[in-house]
Amino acid sequence: MTDQVRTVELGQFEDDNAMAIADGLDAAEIVWWHKSPGRFTRFVSAADWGVRIFVDEARIDEARRIATTVLGGADGS
Repeated sequence: MTDQVRTVELGQFEDDNAMAIADGLDAAEIVWWHKSPGRFTRFVSAADWGVRIFVDEARIDEARRIATTVLGGADGS
């Protein structure tokens, strides 16, 4: 039997911020993944301006605290 993880969107972040948040999530051992839009998508879609990060639903509150800390108090969404 494998453990199943349900993910939820943490937010959409600029590339540098996303990398810093990812480092914090790794340090906290929070399961996460990301979706990065390609150049064409960024060009044609204003809604896909940055990296979307998804985290383990069970640890979303902890992930939000990490993102807030990394962003210096901003909500990041």
